[in-house]
Amino acid sequence: MNTIDNFNFSGKKALIRVDFNVPLNESFEITDDTRIQESAPTIKKILADGGMPILMSHLGRPKGVEEKYSLKHVQAHVAKVMGAEVIFASDCVGDVAENAAVGLKPGQILLLENLRFHKEEEAGDEAFAQKLAKLGDIYVNDAFGTAHRAHASTAIIAKFFPKAKCFGYLMAKEIVAIDKVLKNGEKPVTAVLGGSKVSSKITIINKMLDTVNNIIIGGGMTYTFVKAKGGKVGASICEDDKMELALDILKQAEAKGVNIYIPLDVIAADSFNNDAHTQVVEVDAIPDGWQGLDAGPKTLVKFAEVVKGSKTILWNGPLGVFEFDNFSNGTKALGDAIGEATASGAFSLVGGGDSVAAVKQFGFQNKVSYVSTGGGAMLESLEGKELPGIKAILE
Repeated sequence: MNTIDNFNFSGKKALIRVDFNVPLNESFEITDDTRIQESAPTIKKILADGGMPILMSHLGRPKGVEEKYSLKHVQAHVAKVMGAEVIFASDCVGDVAENAAVGLKPGQILLLENLRFHKEEEAGDEAFAQKLAKLGDIYVNDAFGTAHRAHASTAIIAKFFPKAKCFGYLMAKEIVAIDKVLKNGEKPVTAVLGGSKVSSKITIINKMLDTVNNIIIGGGMTYTFVKAKGGKVGASICEDDKMELALDILKQAEAKGVNIYIPLDVIAADSFNNDAHTQVVEVDAIPDGWQGLDAGPKTLVKFAEVVKGSKTILWNGPLGVFEFDNFSNGTKALGDAIGEATASGAFSLVGGGDSVAAVKQFGFQNKVSYVSTGGGAMLESLEGKELPGIKAILE
């Protein structure tokens, strides 16, 4: 794989696409700097070589130039994390950016203003990509979170660096982690797919049927499968129009020798809130007016047994409404089981917004092998799609 280890950046300006789309509070303080921390090894390697990093990123979804989405709000924090002086350019193209790039010295970092202040970025405009390309000698893509977008700074720009383009460390780690699950995972491979909708996970499930040994279905998706098989799901979330599809998945899995595990019992509640009355019921016998909000005790024993017998694990989506403390037990227990399997030598990859949020909330980051930084990008790679940001470097 073509990574920054293949280049010596001494005296070179490295134009790096990073993902600094970090959450800010009302005082413009960063509330979670994971994405900045994750890109530090790439930036520090280039500084250590004697190179000059030029960072380009988007922040939020601005409509034109909006002060609250300016990347100047992250300048001081980036300097602190990288241990280097960060100069800020009030535009990402044109004279302001070009002059700042020309004046850059080894040991300094240049941070460009929000790419999305220009509509050409999301449009994948070639002339805009060329203006960005003028700023650096080598192009480095280290923004996995935007790799599924064919934007100017992620996919189009690479063509202006035919012999001088590569992946940063974060991007390389993501690609290796996903390949480990999809292509060369040690068997048995288990995919845990949670979340509320079958419709949003269909293509992943179909792709997984060719690569995994076990699929654990959890969360709100459960009830579409249960109802399709004739069970009673009460007032649980259910996609009635996807029941045929659920039955088809079960049939395909059987034909391909893939085990599908659906919850055996659930914690049912009489309303959707943390303080609702609850009872443990069989998954196919939820009383009218009640809804399943978490996996039940028998289910957790079974799921833990499957997970602990696995050598490769993908976790995408929670097992219950973990945002409510009283319905977070299933997701926590699953995290514990995956942590145990990992400690015994399994490879575990967590990805997708809700699972990443759960992993952080319950402190599982260090108990799993890898936590993906890109929700949409990870899901599209699991669906088997070629991501424009990756393809652009490989071409």
